Amino acid sequence: MKLRTGMLDGALDKEAENLNSSIKVDQRLVYDDIQASIAHVTMLGHVGILRENEAQAIIDGLINLKDKIINKEIEIDLKAEDVHSFVENELIKDIGQLGKKMHTARSRNDQVTTDLKLYLRRESQNIKELLKEYIGVLLELSENNTETIMPGYTHLQAAQPVTFAHHLMAYAMMGLRDLSRLEDFRQRANELPLGGCALAGTTYPIDRDMVKEYLGFDGLMENSMDAVSDRDYVLELQGVISILGVHLSRLSEELIIWSSQPYSFVTIDDMYSTGSSIMPQKKNPDMAELIRSKAARLIGNMNQSFVMVKGLPLAYAKDLQEDKESIFDSVDTIKICLQVMTGQMKSLKVNKKKMLIACKEGYINATDIADYLVNKSIAFRDAHHIAAKLVKIAMEEEKTLEELSLDTYKKQSDKFEEDIYQAIDLKTIVGKRNSKGGPSKEEVKRQISYVREKIK
Repeated sequence: MKLRTGMLDGALDKEAENLNSSIKVDQRLVYDDIQASIAHVTMLGHVGILRENEAQAIIDGLINLKDKIINKEIEIDLKAEDVHSFVENELIKDIGQLGKKMHTARSRNDQVTTDLKLYLRRESQNIKELLKEYIGVLLELSENNTETIMPGYTHLQAAQPVTFAHHLMAYAMMGLRDLSRLEDFRQRANELPLGGCALAGTTYPIDRDMVKEYLGFDGLMENSMDAVSDRDYVLELQGVISILGVHLSRLSEELIIWSSQPYSFVTIDDMYSTGSSIMPQKKNPDMAELIRSKAARLIGNMNQSFVMVKGLPLAYAKDLQEDKESIFDSVDTIKICLQVMTGQMKSLKVNKKKMLIACKEGYINATDIADYLVNKSIAFRDAHHIAAKLVKIAMEEEKTLEELSLDTYKKQSDKFEEDIYQAIDLKTIVGKRNSKGGPSKEEVKRQISYVREKIK
């Protein structure tokens, strides 16, 4: 049965009906629609809009429908216009004409956005839990690598020595901000739209605060036009998910680089790799590459949501039916990306020797030669020039800076003494960088404790 025929005669054109139908997309809201409907009918009975026995019969029918869906005694009818029509039609089939009273004092407009908020509130919490697991794995991997020295890069060129733990903790800090953004999203999204009706509220004596408490919302949307037309919460969650996706994409890019033969810093487990159809030696980081590409998909979904809303006048327009498909896809996508990245990082093998060799071959202790000379009263600009000259000599002789003789150093400056080798020792260099946020072992351990406390 079509619920919204009204004054219209005849049926929709077949293709128009296909275009209009959203059941294939919004069927995942079925439990949220039932939950919101139970809250609404409970309120209608409480304030006397429905008799108590009527309200209870409708509530019992909704609970029975939910149980049937859970137990697979009934399937969602994909011929229904949308999930809301499906729920109401099935209720009427079960309890008769009384089921038609369920929709008293509400509109499809406030019903739809209430269901979507309930769904996204729950899913944002699921994303948070997956994000915490991912951050937790980064912390474990960091704890095991506080002394694993690796090159830090700028412009993808070896720059200064850090530790693998320090590098990973940068991603953990990004994850903390992603958690914070998810919490901010919930704070603004957790206001109840139900009661806004079509756009101008209702003449019935409803109690919106009762429904708010029943459904666990923090507040009410205070303007009925805003209540039915607002999709800020969809835009905000799309943005939060996109930023999180970009962070996962950046780590994926590094895993791809680190696992390539010129680097071989890490080995990705076979569970997260694939082979080549013709090259037997290949082990491809396909999961990392897919996560990297999924970030583009998330950004595309976000863009669709923003463009959908940008030109809409108040209050409701059918355009808003398109708010769901892209955000559902973003939710599904970020969840599987977090799960795969968490497993991938948990099983990652770290090649400490390769990282150390790359440090030495990258001459990343050159800055510390300059600092050594500055501490012996040579101006930094001159010290910088001397250090660069020594790097050039080392490259020509195919040696590391540690392998250059003391005579070679002294030819560039008589300030060099035997202690230069201690000054350019990579472990010493990292250990001295103990300013807050730095890569020293003690400082990284502090960062780990800081993040661990935050994600509690």
